[in-house]
Amino acid sequence: MSQDRANKNDASDPTDEVADTRVLEPESPAAEDESVAADERDDPLGALRAELATHQDNHLRAVAELDNVRKRAARDVEAARRYGLERFATELLPVRDSLEAGIAAAEGSQDNPLLEGSQATLRLLDRVLEQFHISEIDPLGEPFDPQKHEAMTMQPSAEAQPDSVLIVVQKGYQLNDRLLRPARVVVCAGPPDGETV
Repeated sequence: MSQDRANKNDASDPTDEVADTRVLEPESPAAEDESVAADERDDPLGALRAELATHQDNHLRAVAELDNVRKRAARDVEAARRYGLERFATELLPVRDSLEAGIAAAEGSQDNPLLEGSQATLRLLDRVLEQFHISEIDPLGEPFDPQKHEAMTMQPSAEAQPDSVLIVVQKGYQLNDRLLRPARVVVCAGPPDGETV
């Protein structure tokens, strides 16, 4: 009986014993190229239109980017022109303050040639500052503006409006519209207790 089984196994289909050796391979890129080439052969004008649209899009992007670079460069040049002196001007302000303080201290004396020379130097310096659009901020009596003023303290006063600048401790300066140094001020806190303005 075991021989009958062996004969049956021998008589079985030979394809059952041999494994299927076919390997499924993915389509090669050449096959995809052939299909694209076939599409182009079918519609070469459509393929050229698609390529033209791609090139036009790339061209528009490049033109827009170039325009942005030009605008950015123009803004940088304008900022450099307007504010290039900012650091120099900031360093020059204490010199002006010192010159002004020296003149204020010497103003009591008469016929002082040093005082006259200092006043002439201060006028020259002010003319140069004005030429380069550096303006003084002297807010005495004006409403307090935290964008341009730095409050040192508050003080009651019956003569000034509340929240106005009572005393200018140090003048401020700005270059064009950019603040170089805020004005240091004493702000009116309102009338003294028990008084009304």
